Amino acid sequence: MRYIWIALLPLLATNQVGAQNYTPETASPNPGQVVVNGTVPDEASKIGVLTRLRELYGADKVVDQIAVGSVVAPANWNAYVQKLINPNLKLISRGQFKIDGNVVSVRGEVANESQRQQIASEIATSLNSTYTVNNGLRVSSSQQGILDQALSNRTIEFDSGKATLTSSGKSILDEMLTALLKLKGQKFEIIGHTDNQGLRSSNLALSKARADEVKSYFSDKGINSELMTTFGQGSERPIASNDTVDGRARNRRIEFRIAQ
Repeated sequence: MRYIWIALLPLLATNQVGAQNYTPETASPNPGQVVVNGTVPDEASKIGVLTRLRELYGADKVVDQIAVGSVVAPANWNAYVQKLINPNLKLISRGQFKIDGNVVSVRGEVANESQRQQIASEIATSLNSTYTVNNGLRVSSSQQGILDQALSNRTIEFDSGKATLTSSGKSILDEMLTALLKLKGQKFEIIGHTDNQGLRSSNLALSKARADEVKSYFSDKGINSELMTTFGQGSERPIASNDTVDGRARNRRIEFRIAQ
């Protein structure tokens, strides 16, 4: 069995590789503390995890509850841990980060959709295609939350290789119109993304064209065009591995973000 749980500030947090006896009561941090709880295969793994967390959060904030025992970590685990414990984790509040074998899960609150996408993208690009990433992060902003809830992790579809909305894509945008009216004049951004197939320049142009098409659709439905700004980021910010069909489909997406 292989389990790795990694702490997040400032909520209950665990770092486990095969923590058979873990219960929430074993990790009860004071405000600002990071509790690292679990079992790792050797002393070097333990030192590596603690050193990285102390560098990130400060030595006085990290509470060591890691044991060394008879568990087996995935190949190159220490190297992946060093990549995954990075400054982006400090953007998350009331959260938890867990690696369970080859499944990586992160949950908690971030300030805006940009941060949610940034963290998911960095996790995805830090791992190889054998890993699955579950992004349970949510945006704490009430206005951003309105947009996120309306989209509800669905993909706005276009004709293959084109900036033409499909009927299902239009249906999702129609549902989002009600949410946009609730924003009462708040400016927002429409960001297009692609997978990594094809030329970078072509992907950038296609992602921008798709964002423009969404803006045009909303404008035709009565949303003030001056409230909308479009961007195309091509394949630069994946949220899943581009090595699989499903991952590429998730990366071909439209993102909505409240303008800062």
